[in-house]
Amino acid sequence: MTRTATIERKTSETDISIRLVLDSNEPSIINSGVSFFDHMLNSMSRHGQFHLNITCKGDVHIDDHHSVEDIGICLGKTFKEALGDKAGIKRFGNSIIPMDEALTMVAIDISGRSFFKYSGTELKGSVKTYSEELTLEFLRAFSDNAGINLHVVQKYGDNRHHIHESIFKALGVALKSACSIDPSIKGVVPSTKGTIE
Repeated sequence: MTRTATIERKTSETDISIRLVLDSNEPSIINSGVSFFDHMLNSMSRHGQFHLNITCKGDVHIDDHHSVEDIGICLGKTFKEALGDKAGIKRFGNSIIPMDEALTMVAIDISGRSFFKYSGTELKGSVKTYSEELTLEFLRAFSDNAGINLHVVQKYGDNRHHIHESIFKALGVALKSACSIDPSIKGVVPSTKGTIE
């Protein structure tokens, strides 16, 4: 069974369409209107082994904030929809990913309850025109709308590009693990409550 979802969302600030296909090595097609963010999402999807088709028309003439945050909202919703009742998934995932001198750890729980925690290197500067704080806005919006616990520990790094890329790659790898089907639990929802909402 193909696990997939499509979300469309239009506001006065953004017009977004996202199609997600889990368990796919097909290259993603991402046009967020924010070039550096496109690169990060491509890295995340490639290493998470899922396909994304994202288009966003946003008010980037004002700021990139609305586009990045709203894509986080929509992407979280697509993951939640694609996973359905979450029967048979591993639920937990973690990864430790280096990117040259940078190192990031990510742990997630697809619990149905959102919680986001970031610690480590302060993200207050910019990579060219990309405000580093936008990565935190994306991660928070994604966690809230996917219904997952997301913990990101950025241990160290000097190059700002490498720091962000290690974060997105680590998230992709952790998602791949948590979303994967565990044949040993034979389609059972991995919760003592019998449901993940």
